[in-house]
Amino acid sequence: MYKKILLPTDGSGYAEQEVDKVSNLISDGGEIIILSVAGQLTSSAFQRRKNIRKVNEVLKKEAETAVDNMEKLFDSSLNVKTMVRVGFAAEVIIEVAKEENVDLIVISASGKGGLHRFILGSVAEEVLSKADGDVLLVHNN
Repeated sequence: MYKKILLPTDGSGYAEQEVDKVSNLISDGGEIIILSVAGQLTSSAFQRRKNIRKVNEVLKKEAETAVDNMEKLFDSSLNVKTMVRVGFAAEVIIEVAKEENVDLIVISASGKGGLHRFILGSVAEEVLSKADGDVLLVHNN
């Protein structure tokens, strides 16, 4: 059993499998941290700052919705905290895991191949290779 678990989410349809795993692994009185990382675009010569700000606001709102939706799936008796950060997903996940001194990171993999694996699985792969502590990879089909 783990005292503190970090559960990153991107709002994908695999949340229920992850919630079941985490609910079974958390110790009595433990804490579950649901994290969503919002990407952030920067302006360039080809894009207007106003448009970039709007896109970044949408990305952050989607991240907030993702953690709120996942939090609702947990039993209310569990200690669940939500967090939204901005940045590169794998880097932020590893950073938050260190800051919060978590015992376990539970992250899902899409189970896709080819280009989908490259795009969707790259975050999980980087977290697996760079995290200091335990990582549970939930394989989703």
